[in-house]
Amino acid sequence: MNPLKNTRLSMLDLVSVREGGAVADALAIALQTARHAERLGFVRYWLAEHHNMAGVASSATAVLVGYIAGGTRTIRVGSGGVMLPNHAPLVVAEAFGTLAELYPERIDLGLGRAPGTDPATMRALRRERSETADDFPQDVAELQRLLGPAQPGQRLIAMPGAGTNVPIWLLGSSLFSAQLAAERGLPFAFAAHFAPRLMQQAIGLYRQHFQPSSALARPYVAVGVPLIAAPTDEEADYLASSTYRRVLGLLTGNRRGLQAPMANFLAQRHPQERAAIGDFLAAAVIGGPDTVRGGLSALAQATSANEFLLVCDVHDPALRLRSLDIAAAAQAA
Repeated sequence: MNPLKNTRLSMLDLVSVREGGAVADALAIALQTARHAERLGFVRYWLAEHHNMAGVASSATAVLVGYIAGGTRTIRVGSGGVMLPNHAPLVVAEAFGTLAELYPERIDLGLGRAPGTDPATMRALRRERSETADDFPQDVAELQRLLGPAQPGQRLIAMPGAGTNVPIWLLGSSLFSAQLAAERGLPFAFAAHFAPRLMQQAIGLYRQHFQPSSALARPYVAVGVPLIAAPTDEEADYLASSTYRRVLGLLTGNRRGLQAPMANFLAQRHPQERAAIGDFLAAAVIGGPDTVRGGLSALAQATSANEFLLVCDVHDPALRLRSLDIAAAAQAA
């Protein structure tokens, strides 16, 4: 039996700006990709919040969620995630409450504990507020109250927002959010697409300590998976050099737009650079159809994930869609 049969497919998009391209192009590519994912039967399409980062156009996450939801019909759309230290919970509740009223039963609110940016940008986002990641549990609880039914005597009401019960997910790359998601009975998404080291430990902790809630009766795990697929392993590795170049730029502080693929990119790097890229992308699935099927199946068996959030940064938009086709075919096989 195909291990992928029980693993749903979704997508996480950073809305990459191609080097030499425009932000408007990146936004159009994101919508094209979401429509393609919808046709393939993907469950959801999430946008990741990042700020002050060259080549990433997903800073206004709630705006992008509305743009994608408005251009699709059935796929769930959400944040993967909103970085809660950057925002007052009321503002988040009102934004996603509005989205939920516009697109009923289609909006997800994934929450991250990190700021997703540098300290200077975080201060610019919150001005003089002293909010930190340590306030995350209280902020999550406040969002749950604001998006739930208004209670008698409740003084602070999100309008829109109250009573929409937008599904809240906790996202993380460490054990903290796994433990909190378990305690609150919320779905958990692990960011293995950039920090896979604690994946098994975090998923195990989440499942072990999960407490059923009104939101979720049993644990639900999604895993972020970098995916580059092509007709052959060789072509996939060539296309993946765009991702390798991005990762190296992140690690060295040389952030740029998504660059075109480069032949033999890894072979030309210092062994320490290759090792660092390999650690970052340890959960990646890169290859032809057989390799992709085997890689996704192995990851499904290792994690028993309910869902994979595919992160597919291919420079050529058409070849990006082809990667998604190959992943969908692997699941259907």
